[in-house]
Amino acid sequence: MKKKENTSRQTAFHRIATTALSLLFLTTVQAQRESKTINDSWKFLQGECPTAIDSAFNDANWTSVHLPHTWNTDAYTEKDYYRGTGWYRRQISIPQSWKEKQIFLKLDAASKAATIYINGKKVGEHTGGYTACTLDITPFCSLNTPNSLAVCVDNSRQDIPPISGDFTFFGGIYRDVWLTAVSKQHFHLTNYGSEGIFISTPKVSEEKGTILIRGDIKNDATQKALLELEHIIYHPNGSIAQSLKQSIQIKAGEQYSFRSETSPILSPQLWTPETPHLYRVESILRDKKTKTVLDQSNHYTGFRWFSFDGERGFSLNGKPYKLRGICRHQDQKPIGVALTDEMHRRDIKLMKEMGANFIRISHYPQDDALLEMCDKLGMLAWEEIPIIDIVPDTPGYTENCERNLREMIRQHYNHPSIITWGYMNEILLVTQRLYKKEEELKPILERTLALANRLEVVLKEEDTTRVSTMAFHGSNSYNEVGLGSITDIVGWNLYQGWYGGNLTGFEQYLEEQHKKYPSHPMIVSEYGAGSDKRLHSLQPHAFDFSIEYQQKYLEHYLPVLEETSYICGGTHWNFIDFSSALRDESMPRINNKGLVYSNRTPKDIYYYYKAAWRQDIPVLHIASRDWTHRSGIQHGKEPVILPVKIYTNLPEVELFIDGKSLGKQKTKNFAVTFEVPFCQKEHFIAAKAENRKAVQDISFVEDGIRLNFTPIPANLNGTNLRDLELAINVGSYCFYTSDESNLTWLPDQPYTENGWGYIGGESKSSQIQIKNTNDGPLFQTLRNGIEGYRFDVPNGVYEIEFLFTDIFRENAITVYQLGRNSDVENRENRFDIIINDQTIEESFSSCRESDYFHALRKRYNITNFRNKIEIRFSVRNGKSFLNGIKLRKLY
Repeated sequence: MKKKENTSRQTAFHRIATTALSLLFLTTVQAQRESKTINDSWKFLQGECPTAIDSAFNDANWTSVHLPHTWNTDAYTEKDYYRGTGWYRRQISIPQSWKEKQIFLKLDAASKAATIYINGKKVGEHTGGYTACTLDITPFCSLNTPNSLAVCVDNSRQDIPPISGDFTFFGGIYRDVWLTAVSKQHFHLTNYGSEGIFISTPKVSEEKGTILIRGDIKNDATQKALLELEHIIYHPNGSIAQSLKQSIQIKAGEQYSFRSETSPILSPQLWTPETPHLYRVESILRDKKTKTVLDQSNHYTGFRWFSFDGERGFSLNGKPYKLRGICRHQDQKPIGVALTDEMHRRDIKLMKEMGANFIRISHYPQDDALLEMCDKLGMLAWEEIPIIDIVPDTPGYTENCERNLREMIRQHYNHPSIITWGYMNEILLVTQRLYKKEEELKPILERTLALANRLEVVLKEEDTTRVSTMAFHGSNSYNEVGLGSITDIVGWNLYQGWYGGNLTGFEQYLEEQHKKYPSHPMIVSEYGAGSDKRLHSLQPHAFDFSIEYQQKYLEHYLPVLEETSYICGGTHWNFIDFSSALRDESMPRINNKGLVYSNRTPKDIYYYYKAAWRQDIPVLHIASRDWTHRSGIQHGKEPVILPVKIYTNLPEVELFIDGKSLGKQKTKNFAVTFEVPFCQKEHFIAAKAENRKAVQDISFVEDGIRLNFTPIPANLNGTNLRDLELAINVGSYCFYTSDESNLTWLPDQPYTENGWGYIGGESKSSQIQIKNTNDGPLFQTLRNGIEGYRFDVPNGVYEIEFLFTDIFRENAITVYQLGRNSDVENRENRFDIIINDQTIEESFSSCRESDYFHALRKRYNITNFRNKIEIRFSVRNGKSFLNGIKLRKLY
């Protein structure tokens, strides 16, 4: 009987204990921070609507959207994309469990400015399109009824950077929006959009390192509180390294600052891009008496130290280290900047796969997901605010610049990947081009210097553990006016051999700068050349936008960066083909200097970098994914010889065509080029190389690709032309393959007997957008002053198609095209088109028929009875011109 009573008592005690523990657990959970996104169920209206702040406003006819969202998908088609206001509305219901909590609303980014209203009352506003803001909305919220949340966003403001730049200023709420509830005692969440905790490693070496944790705690209750603050530091393997505790007494409404430093952690695992070891810091705020957790926050940090030197370059953890970098914009066609976290993480993975160890986050702070992956995967980072081209004399502009700089640093302070903060890019570019007179230029330079000096002071106030930087375009005037001596390091945006000059001007400029300023560390912060998958050339030259010239350009630049010891490194411009609405060029609205396309498919040149930078794995890539549909002029039955390039980090490559070996070649500069005979519609090209790690450990690496080929007979007479479609890219040295039809237009050539080609004229090009066509590059080149065109072909009935666009009118050229602008003159060109002595067009005027910069195609059926088709252009006014011509036999 006694035994049974004891058992019953034990059971009852167990139930009571379990209930008590459950209540304690529930109390602890309920007291902790709760945070969730509110990205769903938004309504959107583009334009002005001030009455939208009212709680009773009816937004039923507005567009339903999900965040992230931008209203500027028009920037991919329109140069003058929408810049103005947009309104977002939704309802938020506050749970009763938040009754005793403090409630915060966080916008991760809204461009450029956002004003927030709840239940018809203004909560606050934020100026800056790339940094976060956090607002305490507790006084504005109701727990009993749904709350009306309205956000007015404006991407047209001229007092907020950027006001000028070679990229699209997308508008909208394009990152996450969060609701957070915390106890009345909590970490300071409205500290410039940060979490109010800042972590650094003031002492670090291979032998030992310390972690410094500082921040602020707020008490929003009406009574004082006795608190306990604990920081737990975890090793990368998850075990506890140290724990720091302190007691805090805080008055009602008070803000308390804390600062704690660990004792030395012995033999810390150092953070590098190759070994990104992260230590976790868990900060816990408790009620001192009940031990209830009031707030909790986790951050990663890493032990690393670095230095920049004018002679020796960059060092990481005491060892020389070359910064192998990429610049990155944040958009993706066709969705603009409304990227998901997964898309940001994907980009860092692609960069790491390529072998990059450094990213210039250009030209503005980007999503937390990006920096999270920089920390975890190992990618050193330069982050900057978007002060670009010119400093305006606009009230409030400098204050907004300073605020954005403080926000960027505080919000991303805890990321060990970041080594430098930047705050100006090519700030004299537009200044020097718009203002030539000294009296106009002087006040702008004074404003620019004043702002740079002001921001340098702010930067050092905010963070003494990292260095400052600016990026200059290739002009020594930055040093002459004093900008070059303000920051710790300088970045040079250099494009010799693209916008002007030649390729060797790149290393010459760097040598000159080093001689003049030997103690100032340098990074090549931009370099690159545009490329269009549709354009290929056997004679590539600057600004032809061929895939081949981009390869030639980068194959020259990269060895200079790698082999020049005083250059800290470089960041290629750009990782992606990104949105730049002001640009025309071969792909209007796009800056196409990317190593990957906008959809993140790697270009062939991506693998050149991978071969150069990834020595840990074998790389073998046939660089023809960008040129799968080829064509060429065939003499008799002889095959057409075309180059096939292979990017590899292996010493020797053997190439095969349809199973037949073309021999082996030694690798130079991570590339091998074979002259390959093409003669049939499809060929299978294979590459093979030995991966010799050791004498006893030999394996083979292989790659293969199918290439389509269309031969064009050099001698058209005596040839069966029934299936031939001879398309010629007049005035160009480039093959052009339409991505709509896969038809390849051949490079132009002068006429030779029994062949075909132009007679007279000179090649001319324009990078103005051509309307009414998706084949813009075909119409951007022409032969000006052409006398005629001739085809020596058998008799029969032929279809001839002419391509015209009149580019001879002055037109606005974007400043970012710099030195490659074409001279354009105003004139109306009129000429007769005569085929085999028959006038088919009299006083033809392309601009009258289709306007300037509009594509015009004209087709004619011609009966040939002379064994030749001879076309003459007889000028009436101005000059004759021709952009393209296509010949097809009908009968």
